[in-house]
Amino acid sequence: MKKLLSILALMLLAQPALAAINATLYKSPSCGCCEEYVKYLEKNGFKVNAINSNDMSAIKTQDGSSNLASCHTTRIGNYTVEGHVPVAAIQKLLREKPSIAGISAPGMPQNSPGMGPEIKGTLKIYQLGNAAEPKLFSVE
Repeated sequence: MKKLLSILALMLLAQPALAAINATLYKSPSCGCCEEYVKYLEKNGFKVNAINSNDMSAIKTQDGSSNLASCHTTRIGNYTVEGHVPVAAIQKLLREKPSIAGISAPGMPQNSPGMGPEIKGTLKIYQLGNAAEPKLFSVE
């Protein structure tokens, strides 16, 4: 009986770690690669609320990602994730909690999640912020 109670207690304690991470993704209603990125996030443990917008430039201006823009913008916690950013970079962002607005994979790189086969180690992820020159966050 003690063993069963111990197992149940461990399961309850582990539950928060298994909870999905909420993400709100803003995208154009006609963008196919955005839908692929939503699927990618969901396969990797995110609960995605996808919102269609016909004014993506307004969203990008709000969060300072317009100089490193891509086709969609995701909000996860207090951070902005711009474009086809690999989950590894998002996990690093959430784990390290740097004092930045977010991260970006600018443009629509062919080797990124949602844009064809992902080629690890080739994608530059930049910090979002007010810096005149983009600052590298990671290479994924």
